[in-house]
Formats: sequence, C-alpha cells, structure tokens
Amino acid sequence: ELLQEVLRKYSINIIFHLAAEAIVGHSQENPRKAFKTNIVGTWEVLEAARHYNKSEVIVVASSDKAYGSHKKLPYREEMPLAANHPYDVSKACTDMIAKSYFHTYSVPVAVARSGNFYGGGDINFDRLIPGTIKSILKNERPVIRSDGMFVRDYFYVIDAVGAFLRMAENMGNVKGQSFNFGTEKHYTVLEVVQKILQVSGSTLEPQILNQASNEIKQQYLDCSKAKKLLDWKSSTDLDAGLKETFKWYSDFFAST
Repeated sequence: ELLQEVLRKYSINIIFHLAAEAIVGHSQENPRKAFKTNIVGTWEVLEAARHYNKSEVIVVASSDKAYGSHKKLPYREEMPLAANHPYDVSKACTDMIAKSYFHTYSVPVAVARSGNFYGGGDINFDRLIPGTIKSILKNERPVIRSDGMFVRDYFYVIDAVGAFLRMAENMGNVKGQSFNFGTEKHYTVLEVVQKILQVSGSTLEPQILNQASNEIKQQYLDCSKAKKLLDWKSSTDLDAGLKETFKWYSDFFAST
C-alpha cells in the first residue's frame, strides 16, 4: 500500500529496483531475511507498479550469481538459472518474478545481471575491495576469506549506472528481457588485492584465511547482447576503477 501511494502521489513512471540484501555472508547467516528482502521486496515493488498501471520503465537488479555454478563459462543470458545457495537463489527468484510480471501482466520490466560492483560510496567493509582498502589505510594486513583463487568480474559503479540508464532508455525494445553487464575481464581475489596494494604503494602481505564456503568458484559474464541491442559496453578497466576508488576511500577516512 505504501509503495502504491508513493507511485501515485509523485506520479512515478520510471522505477529502478536496486534494494536488496547484497552481502553473500549475511544471506547465509540469515536466509529468511535475505529471502524476505530480495524476493518479497521484488514482488511488492512489481505489484505496486501493476496496480498503479502507469509505469513506463522498471529496471530490476539481479546478479550474475543467479546463474549458479556452470561448467561452461562465460555466462550467457540463455543459460538456465541454477542457483543453490541462499543469496544466489534469492537473486534467481528476483529475476524470474520480474519476468513473470512482464509475461503475465505486461508490466514494462527488464532485468540486469551484473558482476561484482565496486566504487566509492560502498561502506560495506565485509566486501573485498572496501575491506582491503580500509585495512591498507589502517596499515593492517588485508584479509582474504577464501583461498584467493575465486574468480569474479568486477564492475565499476559509474559504468553500472550507465548500463541501467541505457536499459531504461531502451525499455520499449527490451521489455521482458535480461542483460548481462560487466567488463568481460575476470580476476582472482588475490589478483584484485595485489592490484589494490600496487595502487596504494603498500608493502603489506595479504592474510589468506581459506574459510569461505558455499560460494561459486568461477563467475564471469558475456556481455555481447548488451553491446548489440543496447549499444553499451564497459568503459572503466579495473586498474583505473581501483585508482578512483582508492582515492575516494582515502578522502572518506581522512574526513572521519
């Protein structure tokens, strides 16, 4: 009811549904909360939009983790969603619920499946990049929860904003579809930490705990569909993005 009231009161016709429990570890500790936030939260937004019936654009943020574990990579949009663990399942459900509202009710929605976001403004220090930078700035050894060999696609937040806006601008042609967004380059956790150390000029050695569990070993995306249908591609490589990100956190901690 609240969402419907907001849509009507402010005559909202463009919706970006980004809200989520976004930390994998938190989802494992409290799956009920993750399911409520990510699954129920999605259908509440879409139900409000369906009854409001004046929405022209709805962009729903899913994740590359919705694909689950596949033997053949990179992920392509036609691959099945085969999630097994709480966070991954919650995003797969988000993805499929969104599509069901298009196919059943013609709600104008499309889904973004993105790599791991990073960039200034993220103060979830449980994440790899913010946590590593915080440790370095405090002159503490950065901690790697896994064995350091997990592979991911790291996606700069400014590029993500551009991707979501491009989806919104082209909603008339892409309703009901999913799109992969990322850099099409992938790195191990250890490689990312080493890059951050290089950017910072630090000589600290990472501490590898090898304690991560229930996480997918390798994930990276094919973004050719977005290039073809949306005329979009990532413009920030990891080195440039980490340089900007490190500067943001340096300023942030200097002012707190």
